[in-house]
Amino acid sequence: MHDHVAHSVGVIALQAGAAVRVMDSQPERAREALRAIEATSRDTLSGLRRMLGGLRQVGEAPLRPAPGLADVDRLVGAATAAGVAVALTVTGERRILASDVELSAYRIIQESLTNVLRHAQAETCRISVDYGPGELAIEVVDDGRGGDPVTGGFGLAGLRERVALLNGTITAGARRGGGFRVTAWLPDGTA
Repeated sequence: MHDHVAHSVGVIALQAGAAVRVMDSQPERAREALRAIEATSRDTLSGLRRMLGGLRQVGEAPLRPAPGLADVDRLVGAATAAGVAVALTVTGERRILASDVELSAYRIIQESLTNVLRHAQAETCRISVDYGPGELAIEVVDDGRGGDPVTGGFGLAGLRERVALLNGTITAGARRGGGFRVTAWLPDGTA
């Protein structure tokens, strides 16, 4: 849940900042940003209510399936709405992967985009998802200010733990010439 809330709050903060900057000069763009804030906050509150309902075991709180690679377009749309031009490329034969691999792949992309939005000051971001035989490779690259991963946060550490549990690999770091790159390799879990 931390991943979802952190991503959502990052999107909300960026949209609010964008709205403030263009409120007087471009009121329609400010309204768009406010609509994005409303949609993101409602989605996040709904998810928190479902989680708390499930933890408290109060009533029959309907739970939706955990997110997976089919849901990445939503993340791309939110990041694009926040002002970063995001390109998503998918190669290989799309297929349903093991549920823990699907969720981990989604979280890798979500956390990477959250970091792009919160820390990178990037204009563009490229996401590559490659379905290989028995494996999945993910790369998220931005043109931001690069630098070392932010210390004190739990995002990248959580991803490393998640990927290690799946016997995969993940690297994250500044790119030569600027920007930041996250690469992950996961066995697809279908064997």
